Formats: sequence, C-alpha cells, structure tokens
Amino acid sequence: MDRMESLEDWLAALQSAGCPIVVEGPKDRAALEQFGILDVVTLSREPLHEVVEGISARSKRVVILTDLDKEGKLLYSKLRQGFSRLGVQVDNVFREFLFSTQLSHIEGLATYIRRER
Repeated sequence: MDRMESLEDWLAALQSAGCPIVVEGPKDRAALEQFGILDVVTLSREPLHEVVEGISARSKRVVILTDLDKEGKLLYSKLRQGFSRLGVQVDNVFREFLFSTQLSHIEGLATYIRRER
C-alpha cells in the first residue's frame, strides 16, 4: 500500500482494504459506514474469543481499529494475540496512522475530518 499522507488517503485505503475491520461499538461502526466502509465488525457482548474465531473462519487478514485510549489499547492487544494465534494477519498500518493524528476515538471521525478541512 502506498504511504498514507492524509485522513482522506486513510479512508480511501480502508475502503479498499478487503478485510474485516474490528471496532469497539455501534457509534464507531456508524462513523466508518458514513464513509462507505462496510465490512465492520462491532465488539458487543459476545466474548472476544468468539469474535476472533468468527472472523478467522472467513478471513486471513483483519484491521483492528479500537480506540487509542487505555481500554482500546488493551482490547487491541487481546484481539491481536487471538488473531495471531489463529494465523490471521493483523494489518497495523491503519491503526498506526491514527497515532499520527489527534483522533483518539473512531466515533469522532466525521467531526475530526470537518474540523481539519
């Protein structure tokens, strides 16, 4: 993938990622769907290992976009370990790009983009 220079590049690359994208909640999912990103899996009351197993049954690659706060980082770590254990590649490029922005919660994506323009 080419280097992402802007949030618009990030969104375009995410739209064409071709794999499931894991987010924490329904507001995060809605934020991504607003930009045409549709293969989004929301963490719910289902145990994490069931989410990991369900995704690994249909894909060998995944993007994890949990929030960049303490809880989100913990979730990311647990998910990454689970996916790795089942042979699913975790694509970190999208998450790493977020660390270069001031966006810490996916649900705030639309507001952040409006403010940056």
